[in-house]
Amino acid sequence: MPTRAKNDYEIGYGKPPRGWGFKKGQSGNPHGRPPGSKNLTTLLNDALNETVTITENGRRRKITKREAVIKQLVNKSASAEARSLKILLDLMLNLEARARSAAAPTTPAVGPDDEEVLAQLKERLEGAIRDEMAAGK
Repeated sequence: MPTRAKNDYEIGYGKPPRGWGFKKGQSGNPHGRPPGSKNLTTLLNDALNETVTITENGRRRKITKREAVIKQLVNKSASAEARSLKILLDLMLNLEARARSAAAPTTPAVGPDDEEVLAQLKERLEGAIRDEMAAGK
């Protein structure tokens, strides 16, 4: 049986005693993730966007690590390394599927004119079925 506290406040499920809650201005997770800490996606993007210096055709260039990884993957695939080739093909298929889904039309595939044609076709098919049934009896 719930007990009564001061000011006739009912204590029970979801209603803790007044003095047991968080103090004003106190966090419910005081040692939680510190502000400004980065998640895995942010850390990965930061690392891939760092620049490295490469020598290409006798000239030095600065490119991002992201570009360097893709260049190495394509070069290894071109030299018929099976593992790199599979990774590259999977990546290409994934990107193409994303592009197709982004370019998919948002308008309905069947418009009012199409519905009229479909209704006429349905009537013709139903008539042909009725004629077959009548001839078969």
